Amino acid sequence: MGGRLNLQLADLLLILWYLGRFWDPLNNLANFYNALLTAMASVERIYEILDTPIEVHDNAGAVEMPPIVGEVRFDNVSFGYDVDVPVLKEVSFTANPGQTVALVGPTGAGKSTVVNLISRFYNATGGRVLIDGVDVQDVTLASLRSQMSVMMQDSFIFSGTIMDNIRYGRLNATDEEVMEAAKAVYAHDFILQMEKGYNTEVNERGSSLSAGQKQLISFARALLNDPRILILDEATSSIDTHTEQLIQLAIERLLHGRTCFVIAHRLSTIRKADCIMVIQDGRIAERGTHEELITLDAGHYRGLCEAQFAFLAGENIA
Repeated sequence: MGGRLNLQLADLLLILWYLGRFWDPLNNLANFYNALLTAMASVERIYEILDTPIEVHDNAGAVEMPPIVGEVRFDNVSFGYDVDVPVLKEVSFTANPGQTVALVGPTGAGKSTVVNLISRFYNATGGRVLIDGVDVQDVTLASLRSQMSVMMQDSFIFSGTIMDNIRYGRLNATDEEVMEAAKAVYAHDFILQMEKGYNTEVNERGSSLSAGQKQLISFARALLNDPRILILDEATSSIDTHTEQLIQLAIERLLHGRTCFVIAHRLSTIRKADCIMVIQDGRIAERGTHEELITLDAGHYRGLCEAQFAFLAGENIA
């Protein structure tokens, strides 16, 4: 029989402590290696984005866009993200200065594509997009987009104060102009109720704000730019009914003299639009005012209204 190991408790604890001291550096090296691999994968994705060729850029000989009056004309415009799958097919219409044009239709019909072509996020593959008679492909992107404001469904809030977030619409705006823009969209009252008012710090993406509050701030930011063309892409989708009514009052008062394109699935928000265009399968299936389209017996717009009314009625009963 072998001899019995006479190990004291203190010796055992010392051995365990030494083992811990031995493995800690190895664990740190392993964790560092894992972090390095993760960082390298992230850097590769960043470089993939940076190396992506720019498809929309200033053409040779592009000139500055003159001050926009607001006429927007589509002249037999066609477009497809894939050459073999057209999204818009020879679309033609004219929006006069100061008009509010609403675009409705099923998902994927081409509503967002229309406004993306106006702000030239994409180039038309056929036909021309004209603003005040000027082809948007003949002017510089900066001079074109500086006279527009686009408010999307996903309202991005930057890390900083509420004042800074609104001022991002026009960096040289004064505090008074920022507050006037906020008052116009009825954001002023809820901002004043916050801890430090306009100087309240918010986190990136606005985690401390409700969805409606974030959209109101983004709406104030867009209006502060004093755009000649305003694009609202599902901008009221996350706003409660009461706030939505306030927004409609602000739109009616402040969009005078501006050309506005509104994409909305909530048809109640576009009843007062000067022109409603129903986009169906890449074409304009119907156009007219709410009163004109609702009288069409087998019209697409009337069908959308009836379907939405039935859905809302069912929700209220539930």
